[in-house]
Amino acid sequence: MRVDVLTLFPELVDAPLSASIVGRARQTGALDLNIHDIRTWTSDVHRTADDTPYGGGPGMVMKAEPIVSGAEWIAETHGSPGRTYILSASGKVLNHDLAVEIAGQEHLLLICGHYEGIDDRVRTLLSAEELSIGDYVLTGGELAAAVVIDCVTRLIPGVIKAESVAEESHAAGILEYPHFTRPATFRGLSVPDVLLSGNHAEINRWRHEQALLRTAENRPDLVSRMSDADRLALLNAPVGDRTSEQE
Repeated sequence: MRVDVLTLFPELVDAPLSASIVGRARQTGALDLNIHDIRTWTSDVHRTADDTPYGGGPGMVMKAEPIVSGAEWIAETHGSPGRTYILSASGKVLNHDLAVEIAGQEHLLLICGHYEGIDDRVRTLLSAEELSIGDYVLTGGELAAAVVIDCVTRLIPGVIKAESVAEESHAAGILEYPHFTRPATFRGLSVPDVLLSGNHAEINRWRHEQALLRTAENRPDLVSRMSDADRLALLNAPVGDRTSEQE
């Protein structure tokens, strides 16, 4: 997948995406990430990329000209992106289903807003969609773009094991079950006996019950979307600590 990012602060996008799984995906070519400084396409000696808002009000607004020129250069040089997104608190909220949809694109363009926002003619001229990562406001779109890229990259086939993606939170509409590793007892808390039993059918049943309980506890809004079988299992699931006290 090719991802182009237009931003005033390239280092804010590059830094968090240079290590771990996404960093390896960039090295192997699974992710072709290209970060562009919007000021490259400014037309004055001061490389001005923002101006005061028409109609008055606080702050500055990012100018349309350099952003549109940059997007057109990317399209002419590397082909038109399948999707163009402006990172904005006003946009649709990213979720797992949308991330899967975006991951199916071969070419993506992300535009990072800053200050009070971007001249809305950018959205119109580039047929761009607005995308948010949550109901809060950041100082700019760079970290939001990094979140989108991280989220989407791990869904690209071959980046991580397919079974890991299938079992994680939100993939099946519920949250993921709790995990444990050695030692079996830590500070008086023991790993649930079922996980030490070797009985994979019971382990799978316990994990599913715990996933349902965690979903009900942390995201009750998702319960209504569960299948009838899962809601019934939730009603019958034993409620208790996920770890047990050392005997």
